Amino acid sequence: MTPIKHMTARLSGFSSGAGLGGKISNFRDKQKIYTQGAPAYTLFYIQTGAVRLTTKAKHRLSAVTAILGAHDFFGELCLAGYPLRMSTAIAMTASSIRTIKKEEMLQILRKNNKASNSLVAYLLSSVENYREHVADLLTSTSEQRLARVLLRLAHLDKNGPKVVEIPILSHEVLAEMVGTTRPRINFFMNRFRKKGFIDYDGGLEVRQSLHTVLGSQELSVKHSLH
Repeated sequence: MTPIKHMTARLSGFSSGAGLGGKISNFRDKQKIYTQGAPAYTLFYIQTGAVRLTTKAKHRLSAVTAILGAHDFFGELCLAGYPLRMSTAIAMTASSIRTIKKEEMLQILRKNNKASNSLVAYLLSSVENYREHVADLLTSTSEQRLARVLLRLAHLDKNGPKVVEIPILSHEVLAEMVGTTRPRINFFMNRFRKKGFIDYDGGLEVRQSLHTVLGSQELSVKHSLH
C-alpha cells in the first residue's frame, strides 16, 4: 500500500494567496487539473476546495497519493527541476485554485526571504507528515489510521477549533488512504458518528473529540520517528 502524503503545513503570510501572483481559476467537482506525464511549467495553490492526487505505475491501478485542502500547494516539484507531472490532480469539490508559473515563483523566492523561508518550512513539514504516515502504517490500528487521516484533512490539532468541516470523501477513497477495506471504513465511520466524533451537515464535520481514538498512540508514533 502506497503511503499517503498529507500536506498540512501552511504558508505564513500567504493565507489569501495574494502575494503569490498567478491566476485564479475555478474547477468543478471531479474536474481534472492536470495529468500524470504532462509537462510541468506551473505550480498550484488551493484558495478554496480540495484536490486529490493519484499516481499510476505500469500494470497497476492508480493509487491515491495525497488529499489536499485550502492553502496547500501541489505541482511544486517543478521547482526542483522535474519536467513532467508525477501524478494526476483532480478537484474533489468545487475549487478555486491559483496557478503560478514556475519562473514567477522562483522570482518571488529570490526576492522575498520571508516567502522563501515559508515555502521551505512548508516542504519540510510535508516530508515530516509523510514520515508520520509511514509510522502510522507500522504502529496503528485501521481505526486509528482513519481517525488520523480525518484529523489531518481537517488540519485539526489539539489547539485548533472544536469543529472543522471538510468535503465528504467516498469510503472507497478513505479505504485506499488508510490501507483497509471499504466495509471496515463504513463500520468505523458509523462508530465515529454514534460517538459524536464526526457528523454530516452538508460536508463532513470533524470534531476535536476524535483525538480520543488515538490516545497514547500519538506519542508512540512521534517516538518511533526519532
